[in-house]
Amino acid sequence: MSFKRGEIRNLETIPVGSLGLIPLEGCRELGEKVNKYLVDWRTERESKHKDSLAFAGYQRDSYILDAKVPRFGSGEAKGVINESVRGDDLYLLVDVCNHSLTYSLCGYKNRMSPDDHYQDLKRIIAAVGGKARRITVIMPFLYESRQHKRSSRESLDCALALQELVSMGVDNIITFDAHDPRVQNAIPLHGFETVQPAYQFIKGLINNIPDIKLNADHMMVISPDEGGMSRAIYIANVLGLDMGMFYKRRDYTRIVDGRNPIVAHEFLGTSVEGKDMIIIDDMISSGESVIEVAAALKARKANRIFIATTFGLFTNGLERFDKAYEEGLIHRVLTTNLVYQPAELLEREWYINCDMSKYIAYIIDTLNHDSSISDLLNPNERIQKLLKEHQENL
Repeated sequence: MSFKRGEIRNLETIPVGSLGLIPLEGCRELGEKVNKYLVDWRTERESKHKDSLAFAGYQRDSYILDAKVPRFGSGEAKGVINESVRGDDLYLLVDVCNHSLTYSLCGYKNRMSPDDHYQDLKRIIAAVGGKARRITVIMPFLYESRQHKRSSRESLDCALALQELVSMGVDNIITFDAHDPRVQNAIPLHGFETVQPAYQFIKGLINNIPDIKLNADHMMVISPDEGGMSRAIYIANVLGLDMGMFYKRRDYTRIVDGRNPIVAHEFLGTSVEGKDMIIIDDMISSGESVIEVAAALKARKANRIFIATTFGLFTNGLERFDKAYEEGLIHRVLTTNLVYQPAELLEREWYINCDMSKYIAYIIDTLNHDSSISDLLNPNERIQKLLKEHQENL
């Protein structure tokens, strides 16, 4: 990682407390990258208050605290923090989608599910025991966020989880691209931020596709369903592009795998012929829908198709995307490192990885100084600067 002098934010306010990072095991790699940025910035930052008592422990070799969640043979566990957290400003990072971790359950190997990761998060919060000055949970993929509203006699898991966290003493919850941001209504008196990685997607496209032309004559933004319209509208507006959308025509007389099956993807929008497409969505689960949308766009004579989603879960493996790439349906797939990425995904020719660690480090650094993160939540200015530089290099 390289650091440019201009990247260090000018933060003169006194920190809320001594900074502490606790990345849970499933988020260890991302946490270490974030820590590296913080260590480097704080080593280089010039502050007239650096030697004051309020800045004690400001510069350290690492902000990651020694915390573990050991398990008993029965599969039960406990949270343990092996150093003092009294008065600290704590940031807990958790990836509830990391399916690569296992533990022993009565002699059997058991893979960790989102429920296990969430339970471990609560164990660490419980281990803090109310001694920290402030606790912020950074949960990129919001636990149970796909179960955000009730359509029949159903549990509202996401709302329950948010209420549970704040009742345990969590002050702020930061997530990325929440499936439905309205879940924050469950905790109206507490901090809840949902962050969009729009800047990182555009940067990923420009850095990896040098000949890409981000203008209305050569590109369109596509929303694969009506639920993701606001996401696509934002990208289309900041880039000055036209937008199209698909809506899913479903068979409401049948239920397959807990949902009404999709009959067809119907398109609303202007001609896509000869233009590059950015299909923007919050997640790739199995990938079935997004590839069907890509096929429908190709049938309408679209040029290259780029799929940009915050979370690449790839729950049914990568073969479907390999096949779509070979057939020319998709050109590149962009997802972030906010959730676990298997090694085979990073090796794929069609894959572009958008690193979010610097962005998270900016957010943590700014919040620790009790400064506003408004400019970080709205990246329009940075996007316009990026577009201008790209235009000059074409």
